[in-house]
Amino acid sequence: MEKLSHVPVMLEECLNALNLSDGKIYFDGTIGGAGHSYEILKRTKNSRLYATDLDTDSIERATERLKEFDGRFFIENLNYKEFYKVKEKYNIEGFDGILLDFGMSSFQIDDKKRGFSYLSGEYPLDMRMKKDAPLSAKEVVNNYSEKDLERILREYGEEKFSKKIAENIVKERNVKPIETCGELVDIIEKSIPKKFQVGGHPAKRTFQAIRIEVNDELNDLENAVKGLARSLNKGGRIAIITFHSLEDRIVKNAFKDLNTDCVCPKNFPVCVCGKKKEIEIITKHPITPTEEEMEINSRSKSAKLRIAEKI
Repeated sequence: MEKLSHVPVMLEECLNALNLSDGKIYFDGTIGGAGHSYEILKRTKNSRLYATDLDTDSIERATERLKEFDGRFFIENLNYKEFYKVKEKYNIEGFDGILLDFGMSSFQIDDKKRGFSYLSGEYPLDMRMKKDAPLSAKEVVNNYSEKDLERILREYGEEKFSKKIAENIVKERNVKPIETCGELVDIIEKSIPKKFQVGGHPAKRTFQAIRIEVNDELNDLENAVKGLARSLNKGGRIAIITFHSLEDRIVKNAFKDLNTDCVCPKNFPVCVCGKKKEIEIITKHPITPTEEEMEINSRSKSAKLRIAEKI
């Protein structure tokens, strides 16, 4: 397998967030390059780490990275939203710490054959986390209606020129199928006026939006976050790193709901809803990378870390 590098984002902040302790049970729902997981196992004794990832390449790399902790880690080829399957398989009552890093693994971005990056040039449009998933970026770009393409780019990419990009995608694919990352980038660059092509690559938002659609990243995210938080043991921590406002807003709202007691109308003399506060929010405002980290790892710039504790 090709040698690529991976730098875990906000490593120390995440480890501090989890209140690491010996003999505990941890869950990494997006193990990626195993940077965070490696340090969790290294800094604790007799702890166990359970993890999931959709990408079999990531699982292979993580397994190799963690081999010195053989017998203390277990990785399943699942979506983190299927954490309950891990609990059932390994007979786990609750986790003491949960980490979710929603960022793209550096391996995935740098491996141009995977088609995740707008810098992938003549490599095919793909963007599938799970390699054998039926829906690819090529399918989205060539088969979705103009209306659906515009909606995806607007909602998932917050792209101001979504209408023009969708219109030009349809025009181009009517001539010939759009097959490579470079072909899509050319269409995007032609769709956005030069004076607005500032503050990052013009294709960044479109590629993000299509990737989210291909991997169904936002569907049922709030319920998944709530379910994971509820699977913590008392005093356990959940730490979540997001990389765009859509994810961060969903995590923030999930934490807020779990942090809320009775929601009955104020004029009710007694509570009838039965809702109880389930977590304590540790981060009133999200933690962001230091200037030093952003200088070293530019991919960390948009990261936000939110932390909560089960009560």
